[in-house]
Amino acid sequence: MAKNTICVWYDKDAEAAAHFYAATFPDSAVGAVIRAPGDYPDGKQGDVLVVEFTVAGIPCIGLNGGPVFKHNEAFSFQIATDDQEETDRYWNAIVGNGGQESECGWCKDKWGVSWQITPRILSEALAAGGGQAKRAFDAMMTMRKIDVAVIEAARRG
Repeated sequence: MAKNTICVWYDKDAEAAAHFYAATFPDSAVGAVIRAPGDYPDGKQGDVLVVEFTVAGIPCIGLNGGPVFKHNEAFSFQIATDDQEETDRYWNAIVGNGGQESECGWCKDKWGVSWQITPRILSEALAAGGGQAKRAFDAMMTMRKIDVAVIEAARRG
């Protein structure tokens, strides 16, 4: 396990989520699956407690902690994309697998984890500042999934 690891709380589906992420994003994998050595208040001996996984190179663990805590947008994975094809692929994988769309390139997977599917051209336009940042920002504010061509056009003016 890495020295600093992101811990993502799940009700009971950490292993399924980890396998979905590993199948969806490059440089992703499922590692150790740690099972309960005995019965506990929310489960039984042998239930999956923790799953080690990597998402796009970032080490994580999924903790099956039960229904006490729910995900919200205060935590999200941000995936930088190079073009519309890559943006569509990730967005459609998340939303099309029981997830839901949100605004400005955000969506949630079926476990409630938030994702920002962000084309690099949008980040570059915002970082450039000035008129191109304002135009790209205004265009983004009208979108759910980011449309790369519209951001490119807004950037140019």
